[in-house]
This record gives sequence, structure tokens and C-alpha cells, in this order.
Amino acid sequence: MARQPNVVVFLTDQQRWDCSALHGNPLDLMPNFDRLAAGGTHVANSFSCQPVCAPVRSSLQLGRYATHTGVWKNGLNPDRTLPSLAGQFNDAGYATSYIGKWHLYDSGEGPPGPVPQEYRLGYQRWLASNLLEFTSDAYQTTLYNNDDEPVELYGYRVDACVDAAIQNVVELSKSEQPFFLFLSLIEPHQQNSRDDYPAPEGFRSRYEGRWMPPDLQHYRGNAHQHIAGYYGMVKRIDDALGRLHDTLISLDILDDTVLLFTSDHGCHFKTRNSEYKRSLHDASIRVPTMLTGGPFTGGGTVQNLVSHVDLPATLLDACGIPVPESFQGRSLLAADATWPDEVFVQISESETGRAIRTKRWKYGVRAPGTAGNGDVEPWAPEMQETFLYDLYSDPYEIQNLVQLQSHRALCDRLRERLLKRMVEAGEQAPVILPPDEIAQGGQRIIPE
Repeated sequence: MARQPNVVVFLTDQQRWDCSALHGNPLDLMPNFDRLAAGGTHVANSFSCQPVCAPVRSSLQLGRYATHTGVWKNGLNPDRTLPSLAGQFNDAGYATSYIGKWHLYDSGEGPPGPVPQEYRLGYQRWLASNLLEFTSDAYQTTLYNNDDEPVELYGYRVDACVDAAIQNVVELSKSEQPFFLFLSLIEPHQQNSRDDYPAPEGFRSRYEGRWMPPDLQHYRGNAHQHIAGYYGMVKRIDDALGRLHDTLISLDILDDTVLLFTSDHGCHFKTRNSEYKRSLHDASIRVPTMLTGGPFTGGGTVQNLVSHVDLPATLLDACGIPVPESFQGRSLLAADATWPDEVFVQISESETGRAIRTKRWKYGVRAPGTAGNGDVEPWAPEMQETFLYDLYSDPYEIQNLVQLQSHRALCDRLRERLLKRMVEAGEQAPVILPPDEIAQGGQRIIPE
């Protein structure tokens, strides 16, 4: 019987999809990603199911929408009674490891770094910090081992974490036991302590005054201040991805290892609200994703719209491990004509909002009056249409069409599709109201 493939997940934090040349970026920031995606499987339409750190991470670990993991906003603990991704790999005989940022534990007190063993969702080997943004800086990294002891790592933070991952892979490759490694970087997330994007020395200057995505050019935000540092961080991430891939070649386990690269969510640089995410726009939810190795070698470009809730099922399926019934996503390897032609996105922190995105349309709703306190509960009995974008003519979502009478029938159809997805995800269907005003013939009218 052939040995099951190893699995390495390479997760970044707050990385936009259009950092990649495959998505039109002209700066060659991600040559390793682009090359591996071209030879493996490029998930061209990949979306976060919850553009907030802890909720989407709970979905990646538990295979469910964040409203059903126990972590629908930051500062909550996951439901440990649910089957987890690491637990399924453990049961299948894998050695499981986690390295980097966790952000899925809240004690209400105590230091931000250590995570008690019972809150690690099954990972056997541990070198991580719960809130890496508060226990590290660009050139100072502190992680915590299995015994909750601090471990100092050296060099630029990306390199420090990837070096630890490479060492982990080297050690685990000596065993006949297959391994599952989840590597979670914090880059290119901002450094919270000073609201900065600290690139490696010399990298920021490479990208000053260079290309910027159209939404960041159009809207007022702080991208002009930070995009060069952000790009420098992305470039170093890709360099590190190449080193990890080279390690798999050196160990002669490349063909036997599934490698997934993705990010938890994107970044809109304070153009849509007062911070960097927590928005249902593509700038916040669309991310670069590719898989290589095993069944993904030579897979080409997947045009299906794929949610992060689909990735846990995909990894298990690639290794021949049964997918728990509690998982709400679907394996890409089983994609067929029944694959949904839209993705469903939730947000339940800062605001309570929901959206569906098809290849052409983005339709979003929001609970009225929740701009500042939408994290009180994940649900809302009443919501209101907030935006409609035609992604064929407006891919960066600049022209909101939701108030146009000409698009009323379309909004009605999309509303029904959204309600259906909400119910399928286990939510109660809210009442969805039209916008306060609708434009018709150059005049604004109040809907009945």
C-alpha cells in the first residue's frame, strides 16, 4: 500500500489576491507562487469566508462557517467538541505540527503568547504564539513550544518561522509516518504596535512609487504610505516559499507532499472602513491560492469559486481521509456540475453583514445600525441591501449599483440566492430590506 502524502499548509495573513502576476500584478512579487501555481493547481477564484483573523482561522481548522465554530468574532474560543482538521490527520496516523500565529485562544487574562494544549485543536507538535503580532516584531520573534516555554527565533520574522518549518519538515521526513504541517505567518499584516508594514531591510525602497491596484488609487486610505512596505513583505514571503519548496526537493519528498498556499483574508488599506479588513469587498476577501503535489500536480487553473470552508475537506480528500459530516465545505477534487456558482461570505464583527459573490455579481447586505457594535451577536433578524457590483465592468468594486431601479429585479434574484445560502449554512433567514433610496430617472424615490 502506497504511503499517504505529506501535507504542508503555508498560510499568510492579510494578503490580497492581486499581489500575484497571475492576477495582473506587474511587479514580480510572487514568482515562486506563480511558477508553482502554473505547474500545480491554481485556484483562480479563492475567497475568505470571514474577513476577520480568528473567525476565518476557526473555519480553516474546523471546516465550518464561523457562525458555527464558536468563533464568529475575535476574542472567542472554538468549539472543541467539533472534529478538527488536525484531529482527522491524527486519526489517520499522521504526525501533526503547527508553527506560527494561532489567534484561536482567549483566556480573558494572561500573556498573549502561550496556548494551553487543550486549545490547540489536536496538533501534536507546537511552536506558536496565540497573538504573534504582540509577541514579535520584524526582527524579533518569540514562539512557544509544547511546554509553553518561550523560544526566541532570529532573523526577519518570515525567515525565522519558515526556518522553523523547514527544520520540522527535515525531522519528520526521517520517519515512515506521513506528516501534516500547518505554517501560519503574520506577514504581510501590519505591525499593530505602530500601524506600519515593516518590510525586510532594503525591500521597501524597491516598491516606492510603483503600481497600485485601482481601488487603492480611487479611494482615500493609507495605501500610499504603506503599499511599498506591504509589497516588500510579500516578496520576502515568496522567497521563503521558494526555500521551503527547495527543501522538499532536497529531501526527495516533493512528489509525495501536498503544498497549499493561501491567505486568511485580504487588505483594503482603510479605504472601505477605518481599518484594513472587516469588509465584504474583494479587497478584503479575495486571496491568492494554489496547491501542488499529489493529485494537484498539473491540475491547471480551477475556475470554480472556492471558499476557505472548502479547503479542509480538500486536504483530507487528497489524502484519502474521510471528511467529517460536520464539515460544511466541499472537496475541490470532487468538483462537478453541482459545484455552487457563488461563494457565501459572512462578517459578524464591527458589523453584521452577508454577501454572495458570483463570477459577475457581488451582492451584500448589512444589519442597520451595527457599524460600531455589530460584534454583540453573529445574527440579525433584519438586514438591508448595501451594495451591488458588476464585476465584469467594475472588478475593483467602485460603482455601487444597489440603488438603481434598473437593477431591482436582479437584486431580488440575488436576495433569494443569498437567503438560500444563509439557511444552508445554518442561519435563520432574516428580513432583507431594500436600500433607503432607489434612483429612477435621475430622481431618488423612497421604496414602499
